[in-house]
Amino acid sequence: MGHAMDSANVQNKKLKRPFILAAIMLAMFMNAIEGTIVSTAMPAIVSDLGGFSLYSWVFSGYLLMNAVTVLIYGKLSDILGRKPVLLFGIVVFLIGSLLCGFANSMTELIIYRFVQGFGAGAVAPVASTIIGDIYKNEERARVQGYLSSVWGISAVMGPALGGLLVESLTWKLVFWVNIPLGVLSFIGIWLFLHENIEKKKRDIDYLGATLLTLSISTLMVLLVEGGVKWSWTSAPVIALALVAIITFILFILQEKKAAEPMMPFEIWQERSILIANLVSLTTGVMMIGLSSFLPTFVQGVMERSPTVAGFTLTAMSIGWPIASMVSGKLLLKIGFKSTSLLGGGSLILGSLILVWMKPEAGPIIAAMGSFFVGVGMGLTSTSFIVVIQKTVSWERRGIATASNMFMRNLGNTVGAALLGGIMNMRLHAYLNEHAPAGSGVTIDTANKLLNSEERTSLPENVVNVLQEGLTLSLQTIYLIVLVFSVISFLFLTRLRKNKEE
Repeated sequence: MGHAMDSANVQNKKLKRPFILAAIMLAMFMNAIEGTIVSTAMPAIVSDLGGFSLYSWVFSGYLLMNAVTVLIYGKLSDILGRKPVLLFGIVVFLIGSLLCGFANSMTELIIYRFVQGFGAGAVAPVASTIIGDIYKNEERARVQGYLSSVWGISAVMGPALGGLLVESLTWKLVFWVNIPLGVLSFIGIWLFLHENIEKKKRDIDYLGATLLTLSISTLMVLLVEGGVKWSWTSAPVIALALVAIITFILFILQEKKAAEPMMPFEIWQERSILIANLVSLTTGVMMIGLSSFLPTFVQGVMERSPTVAGFTLTAMSIGWPIASMVSGKLLLKIGFKSTSLLGGGSLILGSLILVWMKPEAGPIIAAMGSFFVGVGMGLTSTSFIVVIQKTVSWERRGIATASNMFMRNLGNTVGAALLGGIMNMRLHAYLNEHAPAGSGVTIDTANKLLNSEERTSLPENVVNVLQEGLTLSLQTIYLIVLVFSVISFLFLTRLRKNKEE
């Protein structure tokens, strides 16, 4: 099988590699921009469709499907080849994007985000795997750096573009802007990527996939609604927790006995892969903590426009690609462990700045914090992908790359739910205690804080209480982000230095 691939690679290399790379970068861009462009538009979407308490589900729904399907697509790409899997993902993603723009209520939007996420799961892992296939080891660090920088550029453009579209046209375009990109990418991959794969009868672990989906979904409902809709000791919360734990244990048992497991745990026995995956989980939580909640703080508390809120996130995204590009060079010079530790230190620095940020500090401080977090993300994520692809064979490369992205997505997903839940809970408790008597202020009144016209219609004491509540809730979130950055750093210190690096 390896030989068939190699001969195909030789033909591919002569003509097609630049075109394949361009098509893949477009697909990645479309997938990546979705995360940041929506967070800037969310305040506008919420004030149009209502439902602040469902705020985190717009992210969680997308991320959940993305996280759960990443492993399935990674596995399928090892069986059916990368091309059909990636093309299928792009089509589903585009259908979801189209529908999102037509949503009339928050619930509809969340359902269409599920569809979008179902397609998105195929894009990142399969795209990174194709790069691993068509480039040799020494070129991979450089090209994976390009791919990581696509995340960065999209994150730079996303918030700014989101802010502009929302302020001058309509939030619907935030979803539709993807469609031309996706079509171009589809055509490029269709025309230029050719694979020779021996057809084998392979088993797909559907039971494992179902158990994992059940486990993560129940955990998310628990995190978002616990402490707000139900108290932590109530029957629904305990029932959900039990379902999440039992299905997860069953998933692990199923993986151990499956012929072709979705998550082959033996690749986790490699220390570098284990640590890379654990840190991807913790940094995933941090990333979502920033990108979902920093715009809320800048718009709701600092009272700046969506474009300024977007700019504070943009800083993370400038740090990310710069660090990704540099990490390719650093990996060759100082090795994998030192590069990762530099990244870990940068994550802590960025989180500290955000913890100390006061409402009157202004967006520049917010941007600085997010810049250092971005640098940390860029250094760690690029070195992880390169080291993982070096460690495993072609037949495993799809699932190994996907398992790392799965952990980051899982961090994003659980993080969106966990932090969204904490924000709702803190805000809920604060408003119960401090809201002016008879003002009828609830969590959903916070919708109005995010819209400058509606904000002026609220009485001043209500605005103050809401802003103080939001500040406290968001500071709690940044403290948690800081804790996760310290945990990430501690994991990174456990990395071994490799002789061949």
